[in-house]
Amino acid sequence: MEKDTVTAIVMATLLEAKPFVLGMSLKQRRKEPFAVFQNDHILLIISGVGKANAAMATGYSCDKYHPVCVCNLGAAGATDVSHPLGAIFHINKIVEYDRHELTTRTPCIHNPDVLNGFQTATLSTSDMAVLAPDERKKISMNADLIDMEGASVAQACRKFNTKCFIFKFVSDTPDHASSEDVVENIRLHRSFFYDFFIRSVMPILHKL
Repeated sequence: MEKDTVTAIVMATLLEAKPFVLGMSLKQRRKEPFAVFQNDHILLIISGVGKANAAMATGYSCDKYHPVCVCNLGAAGATDVSHPLGAIFHINKIVEYDRHELTTRTPCIHNPDVLNGFQTATLSTSDMAVLAPDERKKISMNADLIDMEGASVAQACRKFNTKCFIFKFVSDTPDHASSEDVVENIRLHRSFFYDFFIRSVMPILHKL
């Protein structure tokens, strides 16, 4: 069993994670089955994009490293223009837009753990990127933001009885829907997101 880690961070891509790796002086300890970066108190695992990758990476980190909590951090799309680029939200509810309960035929719902004092939002997680404005409009009836990992991280954490906290920053809106826009906006806002996490979230997590 590996040494217990205070906090595990699951992020989909190194593009999003770069400020965390540099700012926390994390050293890469593994490349397979996932890229793992560590210091004495933090484990950061790069899951890859999508539900299956996120679930496997979260399960791997919980089983191998036994963290006190898991934080799923990264970029998310906004379903409408009321959630501006760069804005940061703490996720208090997740809707799986593309996976329904077998009996009710309604979208699966997940409730991650919530810390007090942050602006909250509902997240929709699906296995396909949602960029088209008309698709965003449909999802906006049930969710504020869209990603491809959050629901799986929350579900895997529940299996391992591990606290799960999710924070997302807005990387795209109906007015900024191209893949190029998404990448550019991640680069533009990722450092501010890192600063927010270090300044506002980490002091609370240290007390868990």
